Amino acid sequence: MAKVLTVRAIEALKPGPGRAEIPDGLIAGLYLVVQPTGRKSWAVRYRSAGRTRKHTIGAYPGIDLSNARELARRTLVAVASGRDPGAEKAEARRSGEAALRAERDRFDRAAESYIERYAKANTKADTWRESQRLLAKNVVPLWKARRLQDIAKRDIIDLLDTIVDRGSPVAANRVLAVLRRMFGWFVERGVLTANPCAGVKAPTAEKSRDRVLADDELRTLWQACVGLSEPFGSLVRLLMLTGQRRDEVGQMTWTEVDLDAKLWTIPKERAKNGQAHDVPLSDQAVAVLSGIKRITGDRQLVFTTTGETPVSGFSKAKRRLDKAMPGAAPWVLHDLRRTMASGMARLGISLPVIEKVLNHTSGSFGGIVGVYQRHTFADEKRIALGLWAQHVQISVYNRSPT
Repeated sequence: MAKVLTVRAIEALKPGPGRAEIPDGLIAGLYLVVQPTGRKSWAVRYRSAGRTRKHTIGAYPGIDLSNARELARRTLVAVASGRDPGAEKAEARRSGEAALRAERDRFDRAAESYIERYAKANTKADTWRESQRLLAKNVVPLWKARRLQDIAKRDIIDLLDTIVDRGSPVAANRVLAVLRRMFGWFVERGVLTANPCAGVKAPTAEKSRDRVLADDELRTLWQACVGLSEPFGSLVRLLMLTGQRRDEVGQMTWTEVDLDAKLWTIPKERAKNGQAHDVPLSDQAVAVLSGIKRITGDRQLVFTTTGETPVSGFSKAKRRLDKAMPGAAPWVLHDLRRTMASGMARLGISLPVIEKVLNHTSGSFGGIVGVYQRHTFADEKRIALGLWAQHVQISVYNRSPT
């Protein structure tokens, strides 16, 4: 017969080479399970539907002898009433795991996971922030609680059609690119078996922009900057004079600028190609920066209204510029970068120097040339930007910028 277990006997038990089950002589079916590691736990064995079942109660000493017997009694009472506590516990565990998976696989949770785990670690700040914005604006509101596994190719197409129908075909292209990469990442992780974006074509064909502002348009634009609230007026003028990217200029900090040396260094963390970039500042660019009112803040931002965050609201500022330039063909701020590059070419500046000013790593410096060519072109860049600034000042405006 099984002996009645006691606390002293349990404490004195030593583990053996294999797993052991020691029955309790008081409650039939209650066992103390002892692992070779010395770990002890409680279990109840019973028969249900003609089969022997096992129901785990919990670990010892978290559940002591007295509580183990009480829980065993309850289990056996449940069995006597026709229930199967072990099967119920397994089903509850499966249901709980399924609920956790369903919560994790909701589209909004999946999108957040993609941004945090992949995009932030593998793409530049402006890239992952744009991906996050596109998802938050165009996709999450529609697919918030949908399971990732339930989204099919037809859903992708319907979503893109919705974006196109509201008049944003280019945005639809961008959303497709983000979704394709996001779903691909979940395929790589084994969450999905196939990418629903596979075989989906971009909704609209995009043409490379070739818009270049003429000299008279630059003149009108410079004058229109006077009517913009600061710091937008200065920001646009600096875009015209340096030809750098909008966000690189917009997120400039005073720690990056040396007005005495007339040099602005864009750190690699903010440069689109991940390479630090020195931008020599012309006298005209220094004048623009010197006229900006500094707003205190930990980040020492140049173009800010709060001191804590970079300036935003470019669309509103652009609409004001457009009103000040009636009759001008449509243009975007990025066209100022192309305008400067084209203008430098007209001034006789060589293509390699222009590409260095723009911080391009393809073109003249692609492939093996980029590996072995280490000349910084510092002097050439300074001369080129100075000549362009003189063109803006003399050839276009015939006066010093103010």
